[in-house]
Amino acid sequence: MGTQAPENSSPAKDERSAREKAIDDWLPITSSRNAKWWYSAFHNVTAMVGAGVLSLPYAMSELGWGPGIAVLIISWIITLYTLWQMVEMHEMVPGKRFDRYHELGQHAFGEKLGLWIVVPQQLIVEVGVNIVYMVTGGKSLKKFHDVICEGKCKDIKTTYFIMIFASVHFVLSQLPNFNSISGVSLAAAVMSLSYSTIAWGASVDKGKLSDVDYHLRATTTPGKVFGFFGALGDVAFAYAGHNVVLEIQATIPSTPEMPSKKPMWKGVIVAYIVVALCYFPVALIGYWAFGNRVDDNILITLNNPKWLIALANMMVVIHVIGSYQIYAMPVFDMMETVLVKKLHFPPGLTLRLIARTIYVAFTMFIAITFPFFGGLLGFFGGFAFAPTTYFLPCIMWLAIYKPKRFSLSWITNWICIILGVLLMILSPIGGLRQIIMDSKTYKFYS
Repeated sequence: MGTQAPENSSPAKDERSAREKAIDDWLPITSSRNAKWWYSAFHNVTAMVGAGVLSLPYAMSELGWGPGIAVLIISWIITLYTLWQMVEMHEMVPGKRFDRYHELGQHAFGEKLGLWIVVPQQLIVEVGVNIVYMVTGGKSLKKFHDVICEGKCKDIKTTYFIMIFASVHFVLSQLPNFNSISGVSLAAAVMSLSYSTIAWGASVDKGKLSDVDYHLRATTTPGKVFGFFGALGDVAFAYAGHNVVLEIQATIPSTPEMPSKKPMWKGVIVAYIVVALCYFPVALIGYWAFGNRVDDNILITLNNPKWLIALANMMVVIHVIGSYQIYAMPVFDMMETVLVKKLHFPPGLTLRLIARTIYVAFTMFIAITFPFFGGLLGFFGGFAFAPTTYFLPCIMWLAIYKPKRFSLSWITNWICIILGVLLMILSPIGGLRQIIMDSKTYKFYS
């Protein structure tokens, strides 16, 4: 009898793993692993170049020339470094892939603690971005409508435009996985490059204002200090593609001869070059042209030519549609994992339809209720972006690889961690003050 027991127990194990395999083949992150390296390039561009790029000249006006340029460059370098760390760590255990940020967290900090460290932050970032993008999408649609109409049409509330924007996502969110949204993502990446080019090109065309002023925007000392902190948050938000990087890498095939990190890294380099081409010209030329009179969205400052600004706003809408989907995908993955693995719902179309529709409706409702765009960015930016982008990868690296004290790797990681923690503490302060000042004049559901 004793010899038969193991035989009986093994089919059960296979069945369970077969069921788990079936679930993994159904979940959005792990279902499709045949992406090309250029998929990672445009997914990363779409994830990183947010509509945040349009607020960079404004951030410059709160930082000034020297600190502004320094913050832009340092952020670019640090985030490229932490992104490299994540790409490296994706397959550091032979034969295993960390397909999700929290799986890497669990490997670094332990099963329970890893989840508690990573998941709340990742959710704040992804849901936060989705809400902010709902607002951006709605506002850009409204701007498109208003520019085209030139005051001849009926005035429509931003609320309705956010609903129009959300209606697209009720449909698109049903696409099963990353590879199925690669078309949407490619369009979005092209758009982000296009509207960035329009933003700086139109600024060059307008030329420098005759009485341009490069003094800091605020006149009072507290205003300057808080403005500086808020601008740090805006810049942090601009470099925040790290929350979806492992999930993007999970879609790339991997063999021992050709690990996924090679094509992924190639894609990341291309993405980062595109990011630099979007960010630096917009930030520097926008600030050069308008000084401290630039709006928190440079397209608002550039009012002419009308058709070009309308076009740029439409491009922002298309880009934000793609970005929303990229950031929503890991959230869908988490929701569906919990529903299927923990609550034992049968995986299928009905579950997906209901769960994803509820999520889109939720982000829409929050966006309609709190559309103060700039302040929210600074607040969320510091709170959750700084850790997941600037120093969590470094802490994981130190925890896993344990580099020698005072070696180059050790020092680099600690510098990133210290800068990241400062960013996390300082930028929400500026963002919160901005939200409080905006909310004084704000009417609900206007």
